[in-house]
Amino acid sequence: MSDRLDLKKYIRTVKDFPIDGIVFRDITSLIETPEAFIKTCDELTRITKEFGANIVASIESRGFIFAGTIARDLELPFVLARKPGKLPNQTYKKSFDLEYGSTSIEIQQNTNVNKDQKIVIVDDLVATGGTAIACAELFTENFNINASDILILTVIDLPDLGGSDLIKNQGYHIETIVDY
Repeated sequence: MSDRLDLKKYIRTVKDFPIDGIVFRDITSLIETPEAFIKTCDELTRITKEFGANIVASIESRGFIFAGTIARDLELPFVLARKPGKLPNQTYKKSFDLEYGSTSIEIQQNTNVNKDQKIVIVDDLVATGGTAIACAELFTENFNINASDILILTVIDLPDLGGSDLIKNQGYHIETIVDY
């Protein structure tokens, strides 16, 4: 599997978390190691710049860790996709299924997004693709962004769970750094 930046050694595997049967990829050791964190953030920033993004969006909460550095480095707006009830203004909401349940995310309606912009959606991991696709659909359905103008960008891909293929089949771009 892919690990072109030699980052797997910084990602722990935790069995039966958050529920029995799930194999959780824990990025805390990666972000606690400055060399690995910097290398990861630099690569995510490079990919975002290459895509030509106008906006960085991210999914609560681990994606925020990486997206904030990208937005800062490229001086781009940073849009938050959060759990219900966490944003102070009127929101657009999208429900979706996870590999171990269901939930929803929201983006504020007053977010400044134009239909001709390119958006990078950052998260720590793509598994079944539900979270990333829900976030992307918030932009396509409510801000008229074309699917081809959205890049899903994650540190980790779990390709055996099919999420990255599903994202591609929906017309979105996807890039990841580490595959398991």
